[in-house]
Amino acid sequence: MSPKFFNPWREIDRTHNHLPHWQQEGASYFVTWRLADSLPKERLDQHYHEREQWIRSHPEPWDESTEKAYHQVFSTRMDAWLDEGHGSCVLRTPAHAKVVAGALHHFESERVALISFVVMPNHVHVLFTLNADWKLEEMIHSWKRHSASEINRHRGETGPLWMKDYFDRLIRDPAHLNNCVRYIRNNPTKARLPVGKYCLYESPFAQSIL
Repeated sequence: MSPKFFNPWREIDRTHNHLPHWQQEGASYFVTWRLADSLPKERLDQHYHEREQWIRSHPEPWDESTEKAYHQVFSTRMDAWLDEGHGSCVLRTPAHAKVVAGALHHFESERVALISFVVMPNHVHVLFTLNADWKLEEMIHSWKRHSASEINRHRGETGPLWMKDYFDRLIRDPAHLNNCVRYIRNNPTKARLPVGKYCLYESPFAQSIL
């Protein structure tokens, strides 16, 4: 599967949990999910309170500029908080990061075409094209369920590993795709992580992007 970009003339499936999610059949996505203990409660409370106020003043449907403004405020801030390394950071352990990487590769070519991903100490970024037969929430639930089960077994723990929700963006055009590849590639350096404390994958396509 080659990358497929957002088409404003095609149907958009909009869903909500804590966060708005936009889907389009067979599209490419940049998705982030995080460990359940990755952010202090007071920061989450602040984030969701401000986000709810912002959404009330910007009712959907959003145009491209409004969606971009949303992510500049809320996604950028969340990424910066995650890079501070709060919580248990169990993915800093190479064996645990390898479990996540294995889960991501498990459905390669069947359900998804992976472009790139990075497993950080307390969160995961994935860039991929989704098979048109699968829903985004189904794919992410499968990745999270399998990796949580394996990591909890390794640790001798029970209970939720991942935060329930996730952050996602439809890839709009080649420039957006290239920026996402660079963001994933540079995230460990930005977070000042030494080699061995993260797991980075790039497909040959991603490797060709400078």
